[in-house]
Amino acid sequence: MNYEWRFSDDKPIYTQIVEQMQKLIVSGELKPGDKLPSVRDLASEAQVNPNTMMRALSELEKKRLVISHRVNGKTITEDTELINRMKDELALEVINTFMESMKQFGYTKDQITELLKTYKEV
Repeated sequence: MNYEWRFSDDKPIYTQIVEQMQKLIVSGELKPGDKLPSVRDLASEAQVNPNTMMRALSELEKKRLVISHRVNGKTITEDTELINRMKDELALEVINTFMESMKQFGYTKDQITELLKTYKEV
């Protein structure tokens, strides 16, 4: 997979793996139908215990983003509607975090909207 895993101490590693893999899926870096490496290979790449990786993949299966096949291992779901819904949910989380931060700076919703209108990508 050749992904640069990054972990912090603020939450469990398996949760961070789930979050990072969700981002890889919704960004299209992991495409619908892509076959995932084995649990052992993923764990080795991320430098985590295989049980930790298995727990993260189980969470992704519960969210239906990863599908487990008896013979062929695990793949990314081909349900693009589900992926798009997840993308929207993650985007809303980012927006909510941004809005809360801006409100802590003392900005009103209207002021934030005006700032966003003047925003130019650097």
